[in-house]
Amino acid sequence: MDVFLMIRREKLTIFLDATEETTVLQLKRKLEPIVKQSPEHIGLYNLRTDTTKDKDNLSDQKTLGDCGYKSGNSKAQDPAPMGMVFLAGDKFEDPIVTPYSSPPELPDVMKPQDAPAPLQE
Repeated sequence: MDVFLMIRREKLTIFLDATEETTVLQLKRKLEPIVKQSPEHIGLYNLRTDTTKDKDNLSDQKTLGDCGYKSGNSKAQDPAPMGMVFLAGDKFEDPIVTPYSSPPELPDVMKPQDAPAPLQE
């Protein structure tokens, strides 16, 4: 089954699709020509969890399904978030993901009005 991923690093966002049987290493090979980094210099981690333990890089031999990326939770209309880091010297850089900006509040004239009550005879 297909899984849809949103891979984020700093201000960069990449949307990819893969299968549950795709290994993390195969996914890194898909990213290689996009980010101009070799697979050994790319680290991927799960952005869905807040615990430090789960921020460790995903193992290259594991499949996306083994890492929790299933077709039920990684849909095209709601892709699963994944973080990406690069090797800096002998260790991976700290994960940084810039949050998206929020749109401004709608002006009063654009806010939905209450519908008028239907006329009764």
